[in-house]
Amino acid sequence: MDVMPGERALVADVAPLICALRPRLTPERFVGLAAEAYSHGLVYTGVYREDGRCVGVAGHRITSTSRGRVLFIDDLVIDPELRSCGIGARLMDALVERARRAGCARVELDSGVANHGAHRFYHARSMAISAFHFALEIG
Repeated sequence: MDVMPGERALVADVAPLICALRPRLTPERFVGLAAEAYSHGLVYTGVYREDGRCVGVAGHRITSTSRGRVLFIDDLVIDPELRSCGIGARLMDALVERARRAGCARVELDSGVANHGAHRFYHARSMAISAFHFALEIG
């Protein structure tokens, strides 16, 4: 289910999971960043259990690049207590299907070099390491 700006679910459901992934991000800063990112095409898709609890979320956007149309996953996080239960696989399958429907050539994401559990997850889904992502801290 997509969560849109201004919806209660952005703060109640999405923010806690994204802030768990990005510990330096506060819920207040997340709301501001999300509003700005939505204007650049970002969408948050949540996975909800039958009881209404959000157990996983992905922030993603579709971009056109010299490599073709790409669905880029900015963030993908599953409730730490529920990892390895199939939620991430369900979410990735939904994102791949969304990319196909949108005419994308690829699904791409960055993953921290020390996040070995995530790397195993992505490799199990036939994702290849296709580039190095370089960063320069400016401020």
